[in-house]
Amino acid sequence: MTDPNLRAAYDGVAARYAESVPERYHSSPLNHAMVSVFAELVRTTGDGLVADVGCGPGHVTAHLGALGVTAFGVDLSPEMIRLASGAYPELRFEVGLMSALEAEDASLAGVLANYSIIHMPPERLPETLAEFHRVLAPGGHLLLGFPAYDGPAELAEAFDHAAYLAYRYSPDRVADLLLRAGLAEVARMIIAPSEDPKRGFPQAYLVARRTA
Repeated sequence: MTDPNLRAAYDGVAARYAESVPERYHSSPLNHAMVSVFAELVRTTGDGLVADVGCGPGHVTAHLGALGVTAFGVDLSPEMIRLASGAYPELRFEVGLMSALEAEDASLAGVLANYSIIHMPPERLPETLAEFHRVLAPGGHLLLGFPAYDGPAELAEAFDHAAYLAYRYSPDRVADLLLRAGLAEVARMIIAPSEDPKRGFPQAYLVARRTA
């Protein structure tokens, strides 16, 4: 189900994101280190098609392509997709939802969700992870990136994001949800809070593999 307010919010900030977010992504090795790892895992397990869900202005989709991965981008914001298609006309971009991907069962070698689950209410995260499991082929890989939360009792904590209400998630609890969805964690990276000058949040990257 589409949240029209979230779609409208990202349509409204799309031009600003296209100007600033790709530069921030490429400017720090920590921002994209696990994307390179993910791309190599995809290539070494038979290659295949990868979905970059919540692709925004398309910079991560393009980075995957530069790393030798055949990738396409999906975003709920038509304006983001328009900008991504204009910036990278050689790549495929489409409007869609990460919780209802237009992909056949077991058809993708990988799914990348780089800071795109942050607006997902915690009660809906399991169904989204189940959708990632559905579209991944056995042995396919998932990469999740998100601001991390280390509270002992809760899955997530809400925070005031510039575009829309967002959540930071507990890496351990997300890993548990992944396992329940049939996606076994294979690696993680946690970036120290001191590396986030804006909010002081740790940042988490989890790589999981769909079990056979």
